[in-house]
Amino acid sequence: MQTVAQRILSTFDQLERSSLDLHTLFEFAGGNVPGEREAVLDAVTDLVERGLLTPDGGSDFYRRSEEGRLALATPRDVTMYMREGCHLCEEARSAMAPVLAALGARLQEVDIDDDPALHARYSNDVPVIFVGAQFFTQHRVDAARLRRHLENIKL
Repeated sequence: MQTVAQRILSTFDQLERSSLDLHTLFEFAGGNVPGEREAVLDAVTDLVERGLLTPDGGSDFYRRSEEGRLALATPRDVTMYMREGCHLCEEARSAMAPVLAALGARLQEVDIDDDPALHARYSNDVPVIFVGAQFFTQHRVDAARLRRHLENIKL
């Protein structure tokens, strides 16, 4: 069973929204009974302190950080931080595609130029590859190493 914090983080994907208000989080991650609302508020506070959620403009709105998205990643979720026009990113995508398809893994591409924090963190290092929530490699992908890594994951 998912924790309240996991339900909060997954609500962003469920609703396909980048920003959510507390009322939406109450509805989808908790409930409107006072004890459930309190559990959601406590989880939001904890997620903000851990950097998985960030306040977004108004006092009742929150945005999930990239760390918050990665916290939900399964061992077969591969994230590639990339940018458009990057030849190393295209090479990495091509090297990973057959491995991911053969092993049923999913690729999530995140353009660092769409997020100032990611741009600052990875500007000179793309592509950066995570498997699950763990850093795997950057710049070049060794397809054989990726295959071995994914094959050894215990589900």
